[in-house]
Amino acid sequence: MHDPRRMRGRNLILGLASLLLAGPALAERTPHDWLSAMGAAVQSTSYEGTVVRIQDGKAEALKVVHTVTDGEVFEKVVAQEGDALEIIRNGSEVHRILPDRQSVVVEKWDDQSTVFSTLPTSDIRFGNEYDVAIDRKDRIAGRDAVVLAIRPHDHFRYGHRLWLDVETSFPLQTQLVDAGSVIEQVKFADISINQQIDASTLAPTYSTDQFTWFTHSSAHQGTDVESVWISDALPAGFKAVSTHEETMPGSIERVTHILFSDGLANVSVFIEERRADSVPGLASMGSSNSYCVALGDLDITAIGEVPAITVKQIAMSMKKR
Repeated sequence: MHDPRRMRGRNLILGLASLLLAGPALAERTPHDWLSAMGAAVQSTSYEGTVVRIQDGKAEALKVVHTVTDGEVFEKVVAQEGDALEIIRNGSEVHRILPDRQSVVVEKWDDQSTVFSTLPTSDIRFGNEYDVAIDRKDRIAGRDAVVLAIRPHDHFRYGHRLWLDVETSFPLQTQLVDAGSVIEQVKFADISINQQIDASTLAPTYSTDQFTWFTHSSAHQGTDVESVWISDALPAGFKAVSTHEETMPGSIERVTHILFSDGLANVSVFIEERRADSVPGLASMGSSNSYCVALGDLDITAIGEVPAITVKQIAMSMKKR
């Protein structure tokens, strides 16, 4: 009969041996080295594959083709179920093709990935609000991976697990974790990395000549301002990193936007005149939470990919200096 303790010990030894046999360079890399390499890989890696994204207990499959040419991103993302949404990205311009509505929405896009949500970087102040460690080796989509675990010190922020490709440092799987439970996951079911990608694979599947085209500016028109607003109960590690006055899309009203960050988690606070349709309290969508509170004739809304307690505490603690 097998002794479970011996089996666990044997598996641990084999895991450590495989890490060492992968080469001295792999064994000597620190978590910060991996995160730095991941950031570079996300910016420069060409890939083609199938991504499964799980959120709120629902899974969606996306076919992704992504290439970088002369520093510009060219990408095609196709939903494999439902409305057959296609997202075609050429540099900073994105076309969202909705075949069931015979329409195309054109918008500007920043450097944010269309596949992954916020990814950590090696610049995070680890040791203060988070610990990071190389957890183990694993295998994702037929490729060897190193698993990084980023664990928060408190309940005001989520944890992360990252499966990074051993060869390229590209993220093959990411998980957002709240109190030990996975609340969002992105995982490649299959992937081809840094192979030749034919330009035709980036073209729309549908002819859009007869579709209705809409242009939408996703960028807010804003100017930097000195903030008269502060929070007197910010969770540890968060600080204001920018303050803007903005005109939101579809509105002429000016809104004060303060961005708080701990280096990984971000919370945006919007301060504006009370709207007739505003709904005070908590609202959630996937891993994102928002909390709206009325203060005099103003609405204060905190939004971020953080636990509900964080946006509530920040929103309710905002006041003028």
